[in-house]
Amino acid sequence: MVAMKEVLPKTGPFFMSAFRLIPAGFLLVGFAASKGRRLPSGFNAWLSISAFALVDASCFQGFLAEGLDRTTAGLGSVIIDSQPLTVAILASLFFGESIGYVGAAGLILGVVGLLLLEVPALAFDANNFSLWESGEWWMLLAAQSMAVGTVMVRWVSKYSDPVMATGWHMVIGGLPLMAISILKHDPALSSFDELTTNDVLALLYTSIFGSAISYGVYFYNATRGSLTKLSSLTFLTPMFASVFGFIYLGETFSPLQLVGAFITVAAIYMVNYKTEAQ
Repeated sequence: MVAMKEVLPKTGPFFMSAFRLIPAGFLLVGFAASKGRRLPSGFNAWLSISAFALVDASCFQGFLAEGLDRTTAGLGSVIIDSQPLTVAILASLFFGESIGYVGAAGLILGVVGLLLLEVPALAFDANNFSLWESGEWWMLLAAQSMAVGTVMVRWVSKYSDPVMATGWHMVIGGLPLMAISILKHDPALSSFDELTTNDVLALLYTSIFGSAISYGVYFYNATRGSLTKLSSLTFLTPMFASVFGFIYLGETFSPLQLVGAFITVAAIYMVNYKTEAQ
């Protein structure tokens, strides 16, 4: 989040999204091939990967970049990583994962936390508020896209190797974002040579570590064990984003948003706690 926030004004949101996905996807495909993992084959394999790409790559990364352009890295990370709340519901509906009474209370508490995170954006200038200009709203859409993608990967893995499929879904999902970037004339397309060494390193970091490695590990593990438990581990991300956002970008939460952040994290823990107990 912090690396993206720093370089985003110089690249444009959709170029950033595409750069996070396409090189990282080819890197992951190459890694999977070197380990002898099979390429996707057949209509069902490519159909599932394409649908996965649209939801988890194109929508998630596009919404994420749009949201990050309008809010802080720390706050954006908290909203993004509220997605385990949605995963818990979907995993219960489709795979019978039980979250119990404590988990259900955590889901309700999570809604309260999200409201506290998002309401300040409306309260500060209610007369001129626009939902589509709200960074928090775009981040919430990104969180839902990631949650649906987390559940979809089990369907995808029925027809393809999960690591290979993850790589291809990044490549395919990045293409629409690059097309939008070209249509919108994102700054990086005309002035890429003006990026500093630190800017290029930030781009490489978001692509290699923030996408290729993290996506590969995350979705490989999403094919086994509890989806709710796995996704709840992402609550650590806001902690790191907030700390580094404060250190490098001077970002702070408003008091109400800080309360909402703690409530959201507590809710995610409650969902995970009940999962472990059972």
